[in-house]
Amino acid sequence: MTADEQTGEVNVVKRAAALWASEDDLTSDDSVETIQSYRVSELRKLTFVFVCIAAAVLVAGLSITYGTMDIGFFECYEVIWNHITGNVGDKLIDYIIVDERLPRIAAALVAGAGLAIAGCVMQSVMKNPLADPYTTGISSGAGFGAALAVTLGISFVAGNYAIVVNAFVFSLIPMAMMLGVGKLKKASPTMMIMAGMAIMFMFNAFTTVLKLQADPDALAKLYSWTVGTVADCEWSEIVMMFVVVAVGVVLTQIFSRKLNILATGDDSAKAMGLDVENMRIVLLLLISLVVATVVSFTGLIGFVGLVAPHVCRIFVGADNRYLVLSSAMFGAVLLEIADFVGRTAIAPATLQVGVVTAFIGGPMFLYLIMRQKKSTW
Repeated sequence: MTADEQTGEVNVVKRAAALWASEDDLTSDDSVETIQSYRVSELRKLTFVFVCIAAAVLVAGLSITYGTMDIGFFECYEVIWNHITGNVGDKLIDYIIVDERLPRIAAALVAGAGLAIAGCVMQSVMKNPLADPYTTGISSGAGFGAALAVTLGISFVAGNYAIVVNAFVFSLIPMAMMLGVGKLKKASPTMMIMAGMAIMFMFNAFTTVLKLQADPDALAKLYSWTVGTVADCEWSEIVMMFVVVAVGVVLTQIFSRKLNILATGDDSAKAMGLDVENMRIVLLLLISLVVATVVSFTGLIGFVGLVAPHVCRIFVGADNRYLVLSSAMFGAVLLEIADFVGRTAIAPATLQVGVVTAFIGGPMFLYLIMRQKKSTW
């Protein structure tokens, strides 16, 4: 090799090394910018969750203060703290807050969180923005079970929990039928949700027939249950709901990464080693138990599971690691606000919380449909 050739080769190596160094610097800058953008995104998601928690505390305080007896905002939390520590002062105020006003607020928070995570998981599993406890037939099954207990007296147990047990058992039937159709026919998520809607219409038809044959007292009682309310929940029932919903939130959060994989599509999920069919069954059964527990105590409350996940996607995106928890928080706040509006809108009369969620959820969902781009789903 001549001297000129050696010099030329050295120059080529130097230019390659310089180019490599410049690309490395560029890559480093891009990496820093990407990391900073990721941290900002993470902060925004966490901020949204904390805002929902703060809103829940604020609305709870306002709800407790409202009633026939005026009680101060900070006094409410002081009374609750004194009750927890066993240092009860005024027994009348303690009774009003702890036994009369606080249970419906706690029930709204727990029920809202349970219904919201149900909608979030169903929409991701089914890959359908309209999936929620209503469109999959769970609520309709619960309504039919309650109608059987109220109108015909047919129930699995006797006593005060006849409606609750009937609603719980029959709310699981639509999901079992839908999963059976999916398992036997190897149906797609779209076919499964269509099967759920068909089951919903059938149960609604059966419930309507029972209503036509019911006496006025039974019909009034059934109407009160089917529109949904958190006013009649007792502490023992709230504890049961809380345990089931808390377990549901924790397990769903654990499965959130697999839920992200499942949301990419069955073929992609299988390529990444996920057992799609079994994972879908596990998630839907888990959510069915959560919804069945909630609606058996509160009645049929709509739109929470449909609207809450869509609102949260605007702020936290479609990553289920954050979407599940934020949906639970926002759903709790949404139902808490709906209950407060129902108590104050036409006072001294009261609107059922299910009616208020329909008033709030309908226009909100229509607005979300209009503002979102087609590429969102």
